Amino acid sequence: MLHTINKSPFFSNNLESCLKFAKDGDPIMLYEDGVYAVLAGTKIEPAMKDALKKHPVYAIEADVKARGITKVLEGVYLCDYSCFVGLVEQHLVCPWF
Repeated sequence: MLHTINKSPFFSNNLESCLKFAKDGDPIMLYEDGVYAVLAGTKIEPAMKDALKKHPVYAIEADVKARGITKVLEGVYLCDYSCFVGLVEQHLVCPWF
């Protein structure tokens, strides 16, 4: 199951909910404002470090750059939309709104 998150973890609890229900090994794709979760040095960092131990975590690089994020947590895969499409083709999708 591919879990997709597009809301900032600072204004929504969708990332928190996703991490409670995602099975180990399920990939997580962050896009739009969801990419704020990959920012190092925030209150979300401990939860993201735990998530990275259990899940491959992807973030759309264009969205990261558009938001001026320069300190990305180690282990996060930065990818483009073709990577996103590839993941969608391989997995059922669970969007967290």
